[in-house]
Amino acid sequence: MGDAIEAFEHGLLQVATGHQATFAACVDEATLRAASAKLIGPSGELTKLLKLMPSLPGDRRKALGQRANELKREVTASFDARLSALVQAARQADLEGPAVDPTLPGRSLGRGSPHPITRTADALLEVFASIGFEVTDAPEIELADFNFTRLGFPPDHPATDMQDSFFVRGATSARFEDQVLLRTHTSNAQVHVMSSRRELPIACVSAGKVYRRDDDATHSPMFHQVEGFWVDRGISFSHLKGVLTTFVKRMFGASVPVRFRPSYFPFVEPGGELDVGCTICRPFDEAGSDAQRERTASCRVCKGTGWLEVLGCGMIHPVVFEHCGWDPTTVTGFAFGMGIDRIAMLRHGVKDIRLLYENDIRFLSQL
Repeated sequence: MGDAIEAFEHGLLQVATGHQATFAACVDEATLRAASAKLIGPSGELTKLLKLMPSLPGDRRKALGQRANELKREVTASFDARLSALVQAARQADLEGPAVDPTLPGRSLGRGSPHPITRTADALLEVFASIGFEVTDAPEIELADFNFTRLGFPPDHPATDMQDSFFVRGATSARFEDQVLLRTHTSNAQVHVMSSRRELPIACVSAGKVYRRDDDATHSPMFHQVEGFWVDRGISFSHLKGVLTTFVKRMFGASVPVRFRPSYFPFVEPGGELDVGCTICRPFDEAGSDAQRERTASCRVCKGTGWLEVLGCGMIHPVVFEHCGWDPTTVTGFAFGMGIDRIAMLRHGVKDIRLLYENDIRFLSQL
């Protein structure tokens, strides 16, 4: 116990006798704040001493604790005084500095540019428009009927739960289809167009914001999607593969490989996912070389696989056709959807998708 008391008192003495000289040596606010953090910050010297309180004898704990708290107030007062002095000195230096010439021309503002996600969305729509798709739009505040029911989501699907989607308060109807929510995907554009048109062919693409109750290191509660579909008589999976392969080649370059994998989505049957060769580690360049294998093995984006999932796709489910007033025995079609944020990341070689949302102009101006 004696050693603990001695160490505690020695620590208090060091802080008490050294903090004023430490603060006085700081010549700017950043240095001063850093010095303060070393003394009374979460990992500062005085904070560490306070964490030793439980190891002190009970009869001395109160007195030593009071001394430590008084010292903390003293350090804080010294910090405030030095900060005020630095601010005053900087202000005085401005006043005594060279006079401002009001006749000089003002500094022009740099020209801005659209956000990389906006530019990517425009590029995606341009690619599909060049293939023959019509650009359409759909509401972001949507009925559950268009967002879920007409797309073939079963009533017990997890996405229809209020813990997974943003439902709007105040809906009075007891019917699930009449509930209002922020759309969880841009697939509602498909339903709106197919429900209002009766002439074939129909080939549309839509882009916009979507919302889901996800918020962690790899998910955002708001993100961006592109939805496209083509409906006509005799549409097959080969048309889907041809359109999406053309899209990849025009968007990422002719050398980027493409592969399709089977997958499940409620509104398509059969369904699949499209992968492209990772545009970060580029395993298709120098394929088979030791440098390529090492680059791919260390790639955090594709996790060493050399492939990145880009979109989900498939043949439109007969239930969707029926809900939209079409006879699934006479028409067929395909649909696809992708995240614009992921495409922007691949297009510009961004290794962390969160950088696109931090709004750091120094970073965004490089893209």
